[in-house]
Amino acid sequence: MYKSEVIEEYDMPITEELFQLQDKKYALFHSKLMPTVSQDSIIGIRVPELRKIAKRIEGSWEAYEFINKLPHTYYDENVLHGLLISGIKDYAECIRETEKFLPYVDNWAVCDIMSPKVFKKNKTALINKITKWSSSANVYECRFGIKMLMSHFLDENFKKKYLNIPAGVKSDEYYVKMMIAWFFATALAKQWKETIVYLECNHLDKWVHNKTIQKACESYRITAAQKEYLRGLKR
Repeated sequence: MYKSEVIEEYDMPITEELFQLQDKKYALFHSKLMPTVSQDSIIGIRVPELRKIAKRIEGSWEAYEFINKLPHTYYDENVLHGLLISGIKDYAECIRETEKFLPYVDNWAVCDIMSPKVFKKNKTALINKITKWSSSANVYECRFGIKMLMSHFLDENFKKKYLNIPAGVKSDEYYVKMMIAWFFATALAKQWKETIVYLECNHLDKWVHNKTIQKACESYRITAAQKEYLRGLKR
């Protein structure tokens, strides 16, 4: 539900306000991190500034109108959209807005900025959505699904069978494979005994297998002995 009252008066629409915060040098720097995004579509706004805007308009009619205007023109608008979705407090509404937005996500940064807080309280329903998203042919929907699995199901809600979700994803897409490797490196740190089998038995694509080992060996959460063992499994 959205508040009908105005939180704070701003004469300019959101996109115009974003341009008031433009940092062209930052836009140029940031564009180099996202080869899939046109440089012309990046206004150049740092995430802390976008978080401030999201916090200010969260739950307002202005936010409602903004997230219902798809597609957006600028990358920064998409980041703001992701932040607004992350703040939605009703689970059903958050899922609805997430699934409406995912087809328009075209880069890793927007995908990874999305982290809905309400997901933490709805794990039973969420795992079914994660299974659906992770099996999608859409690169960033798949990446988002695996990231949500990593964020919510590697600790107290962990089940060994959940490792089969990313292990079963077959994709040549770089940003999907990197997410799978990130997932398994994190799983090694949190659930070593159940996860190491996937490397010992070569259940992962060779590139993902080796990238998982690399990322795990870069982690401070993996012991020196574990890192030595992992290096011996490199293919």
